[in-house]
Amino acid sequence: MTATSTSSTTEAVPLLCPRCATRPAGLPRAPFRGPFGEELRRRVCATCWEDWTRAEVMVINELKLNFMEPTAQEILTAHMREFFALDGALPR
Repeated sequence: MTATSTSSTTEAVPLLCPRCATRPAGLPRAPFRGPFGEELRRRVCATCWEDWTRAEVMVINELKLNFMEPTAQEILTAHMREFFALDGALPR
């Protein structure tokens, strides 16, 4: 019996944006500080981020979010996670 050595070349496969699943993920910089901002920088493409900046305004206006209330940012973040399908859900 001869031992066959298989050399596995692990090429870096570009991570696709979970929203569009067609463009490589990665923003030039994190949109805000902290672990969630870093997650967005690594996982979201620039085109989908631009889409979110427009959708974000609609979410804030439709839900009448008041950022003086502590839960407003949590609500917006939940909508952002859903928009980008960061938790495995299909994007809207």
